[in-house]
Amino acid sequence: MGVEVSVEGLTKSFGSQNIWRDVTLTLPEGEVSALLGPSGTGKSVFLKTLIGLLHPEQGSVIIDGTDITKCSAKELYEIRKLFGVLFQDGALFGSMSLYDNIAFPLREHTKKKEHEIRDIVMEKIDLVGLTGAEDKLPGEISGGMRKRAGLARALVLDPQIILCDEPDSGLDPVRTAYISQLLIDINAQIDATILIVTHNINIARTIPDNIGMLFRKELVMFGPREQLLTSEQPVVKQFLAGDRFGPIGMSEEKDEAVQKQEEAMQAAGISGGGTKEDFTEIIPQVQPNPGMPERKAVKRHRERVMAMLHTLPPQAQEAILRSMEEEDRIRAESDAHASNMAGGNAAAGGEWTAAPAGNVAVADAKTDVIDYGGSDAPTEQWQTDPLTKRGQHAADGNEGRTTQE
Repeated sequence: MGVEVSVEGLTKSFGSQNIWRDVTLTLPEGEVSALLGPSGTGKSVFLKTLIGLLHPEQGSVIIDGTDITKCSAKELYEIRKLFGVLFQDGALFGSMSLYDNIAFPLREHTKKKEHEIRDIVMEKIDLVGLTGAEDKLPGEISGGMRKRAGLARALVLDPQIILCDEPDSGLDPVRTAYISQLLIDINAQIDATILIVTHNINIARTIPDNIGMLFRKELVMFGPREQLLTSEQPVVKQFLAGDRFGPIGMSEEKDEAVQKQEEAMQAAGISGGGTKEDFTEIIPQVQPNPGMPERKAVKRHRERVMAMLHTLPPQAQEAILRSMEEEDRIRAESDAHASNMAGGNAAAGGEWTAAPAGNVAVADAKTDVIDYGGSDAPTEQWQTDPLTKRGQHAADGNEGRTTQE
């Protein structure tokens, strides 16, 4: 189960430049949270402070009862074992294969034998759709594949806290959807506490239980997703809409003259380029795949939302209640689908098997072909060897290609 992360009065500067000040929030145990904000507001710095890579000038970070801003190096080393971290650029060792990169935490922090390490590593490689690429170096694959390898390494110790710095960067929209679903499924399976830093508004609206936003060196707000998604704060509405009209400028501090000019343009009916989507409607949260355990976080989160519901504007209350009804309906349909799948498997004598966690599909004995959605190659297929019953890559003319970014 995940652990609670409590941040109190955190302030961080580099020399005379203040990054953020007096940041106070709590990442609830076992829940998925997201941190939003314009570029350059210190979101990645915040993640690095949570794991003790950077030391704040003021404040505390309490993890599993230990304040990592005051603990010894030995205590910090033990606390870090609770974490799995996906860095913004993947942060892979360039001279190591993907396999060795992913195996590194197991070799560093456990006494497992090599055959045990291999089983775990190959499971995580399969989970992120990189089967067949494990012997490649980071420089021989695309940025999106490096990102997925970084996620596999972050998951290899089955961490209680998972930090993801822009997990969607370098990924196309389809792979972003798969990674987002994977994070929800992982949360359902191990009840890990997850924090995602992202600019992706679709992820922010559909994945987390809680959302926070950094702007102008301060935490604008942090709380249940329903609270931020129905917020009337101008900076929040502008960011969610992706509109250039509002407090956020090209530089963090928008010039007063520019702001007045934009207000005049807006009054004249000129578009700021943002989406016209109605953000008073809350999109239902993504649910675990059929057959996955129910997320324990759902009940805890909903109790918190219902306790604060009366403090929100009537329009927000209505949107939240509609969203909860829709989520309940989707969850019931998913449970019914999982039951039907289980019944169908039994009736067919085991011809079809439910997909393991993270897999897109599993071949059956008749077709022996998987169209696997987990590779960056355009037309890869995996076929089952009739002798070994193990997957083999069918050549598609892309062998030997390398991608440099």
